[in-house]
Amino acid sequence: MTLPALIAEISTSLTGTFARIDTWFDKDARLRAYRPAAGGWTIDEVLEHIGLTNHFLLILIAKGTTKALQKAALTELPTTLTHDDFQLDKLTEIGQHQSFAWVRPEHMEPTGSKPLAEVRMQLREQVQQCLGYLEQLKNGEGLLYKTTMSVNSLGKINVYEYLYFLAQHGRRHLTQLDKNELEFATRPR
Repeated sequence: MTLPALIAEISTSLTGTFARIDTWFDKDARLRAYRPAAGGWTIDEVLEHIGLTNHFLLILIAKGTTKALQKAALTELPTTLTHDDFQLDKLTEIGQHQSFAWVRPEHMEPTGSKPLAEVRMQLREQVQQCLGYLEQLKNGEGLLYKTTMSVNSLGKINVYEYLYFLAQHGRRHLTQLDKNELEFATRPR
């Protein structure tokens, strides 16, 4: 995959995933408040969780972008990608609901205290932040800085991988939202 193709893929993944997530805010309030029979989160709680997780990932992405741009000023930019530069298979697994055990930190659990309109605005702003970072890193700079990601044993990942991770995390929860909606529609009344 070329660098322009990678950046395009990340951008498409971010915009597509979060456009689909945004539609859930317009669903019926009874559906969004429905708690699955086996437990788990309501749709509103899942939406809040996505925003919380994005918040903490964006702290790392912002720091990584700054560090990558600083390194780019001192070194030659990579002109090609290697398999190690982008772990597509492992990152794609992030987007598959229940593809592996994932214990989230307590600070990423929804509290229900944030109004839904604020959660929606937060998610929209976060996608724009991500696209802004991609624009800043359009010449390969995102490959120059890596930090450790323990989820799914990813290890050291670059800034592009963090951005794709954020999109895949959203995709993972789209499956969960679909399952909640199906269960709500087929529940005994």
